[in-house]
Amino acid sequence: MMKLSNPIALLLGAALLGSAPAMAGDTIKIGFIGPYSGIYADLGGKMQEGVKLYVKLHGDRIAGKKIELLFRDDNNGSPEVAKRLTQELATRDNVDILSGYVSTPSAMASVSIATKAKKPMLIVQAATSGITEKSPYAARLSYTLGQVAAPLGSWAAKNGIKRVFTLVSDFGPGYSAQAVFTRTFTQAGGQIIGGVKVPLGSLEFGPFVQRARDAKPDAIFAFVPAGQTAIALMKSVAERELAKAGIRLITTGDVVSEGGLDAIGNSAVGVISAFHYSTAHDSPANNAFIKAFTDAYGTKSRPDFMAMQGYDTMATIYTIGNQLKGDLSGDKFMAALKNFKMTSPRGPIEIDADTREVVQNVYIRKVERRGDHLYNVEFATIEAARDPGK
Repeated sequence: MMKLSNPIALLLGAALLGSAPAMAGDTIKIGFIGPYSGIYADLGGKMQEGVKLYVKLHGDRIAGKKIELLFRDDNNGSPEVAKRLTQELATRDNVDILSGYVSTPSAMASVSIATKAKKPMLIVQAATSGITEKSPYAARLSYTLGQVAAPLGSWAAKNGIKRVFTLVSDFGPGYSAQAVFTRTFTQAGGQIIGGVKVPLGSLEFGPFVQRARDAKPDAIFAFVPAGQTAIALMKSVAERELAKAGIRLITTGDVVSEGGLDAIGNSAVGVISAFHYSTAHDSPANNAFIKAFTDAYGTKSRPDFMAMQGYDTMATIYTIGNQLKGDLSGDKFMAALKNFKMTSPRGPIEIDADTREVVQNVYIRKVERRGDHLYNVEFATIEAARDPGK
């Protein structure tokens, strides 16, 4: 994975996609706020790889205008840092599009600036329901935790899981995942017998997993952010021998993202999850995306949902930007985004005209080993799933 550890390179070098000069009116600026250092740097790095891949494949111009990318590090999702950087991008840098926002705190702290500046804010990740309600200029191209947790709750209750203990990270997405899973699972006849919230950013899961094991549920439902946090959780699950105790692990797809599966190892085999994307998704669009990603970055960096979402964000900007002949002013862009449809590597997607949330397929998957790698193999599809709310 490409990592940007030098702040000067981050602020200046990564912003430049070419050396040809361009006048301000002939340039389209897109700012990406995210974690490019710290424990969530893998997420920001994958987003950046997806963004740059799309530009590499489709050229660095929209309707004849030069594209300039500005990547800003929000210090592992710090809301204060994200808000300051968003203000700078909107005013000093005068970007046409605000994007990125991997963490919910970053997005929530920044969304009011998009409203004041009348700049489109395209959320690449932050997955808590309700963010787009905060501004008519905000739209989400990723997913919400409720969107993937609801199908998993229904599936679990219908497939022999009656008693569940919940384990989630202690912040907005965790609350959303827990609430929606609990609602759908109990409505289908299941029982929640306990739960814990783990401090955000903690890599120590042993006591929390042990508490869940001691409750003797049929399964543990888990959500934690992808990357190092998810790897740490899965390590604790293996150490506490949940499978040997007859306790299943069911998760949102963040926990078993392809970016971390190989690091987790065989202890992930058999984990059931619900998500909107898998590297193993079999479609012409995804096969082309996987090939292009591998050609660009080699086999050491596996494409995952963050790379796909960065790629799709640029596809959306390019498509609408060309339709509008390079005029990406806020009101025109947001009007064009209503009911926007596209074939993505994840499957068909659409932007809901009223909520500006993405409508997409959600897949129930099982971790399996195929050759040298682990994959999330899809075995059920919930078509055109919408955000169910909080």
